[in-house]
Amino acid sequence: MGLERDTILEARGIRKVFRTGSEELEVLKQVDLEVARGELLAIMGVSGVGKSTLLHILGTLDRPTAGHLSIAGVEVASLADDNLARFRNLHIGFVFQFHHLLPEFTALENVMLPALVADQSEASVRDEAAALLQSVGLGKRLYHRPGELSGGERQRVAVVRALIRKPLVVLADEPSGNLDAASSQNLHELIRQLSREHQQAFVVMTHDRVLAESMDRLGHLEWGVLRMEAASGSKGDPS
Repeated sequence: MGLERDTILEARGIRKVFRTGSEELEVLKQVDLEVARGELLAIMGVSGVGKSTLLHILGTLDRPTAGHLSIAGVEVASLADDNLARFRNLHIGFVFQFHHLLPEFTALENVMLPALVADQSEASVRDEAAALLQSVGLGKRLYHRPGELSGGERQRVAVVRALIRKPLVVLADEPSGNLDAASSQNLHELIRQLSREHQQAFVVMTHDRVLAESMDRLGHLEWGVLRMEAASGSKGDPS
């Protein structure tokens, strides 16, 4: 995949050091990463190697100790906190291991929330949210609350919620970690389908080798160092 053609996320020399008293723990060491529009990228690593820390930095939820991060051509470190929050809401979607759906709201309302927080009118997003849910097989579940949905259905709602603002990149942290094998496979196929249809990049932190190898590229994070390789999913687009 030609990253030079349409790179939408670029990280250079990312370091993250946590300080406790006089001690320092370097979690990320000079991480370099490029992500192209519509690319599927997985990053694997055992617990505690810094995957979530890297995701939080790429998602602008945390700032690196050193290094540069640009998204959509914007150096995010230059943005004040309020502007950064607006930028994040517009350009970045998040999917976590736990769906974090609000239990008192329906699937449709949960999907609409990021757009409503961004001051879009309910009328302007309702049809789009319903169409997205329909596209992932949840057209008959629009008005069900999370407690009435299966684990796989809840995670599909979470993925669709991440797409409602049409972000350039979706960051996912162990998205299939709480699902059974069949639901995990369905989620993997859904991520690939949505990426291809909407040209949105996905960066997925995962322990799941099957998911990782279905991506376009695969990275390994070890002792704070990221090494990239081609993944088997890059050999062809199953769609």
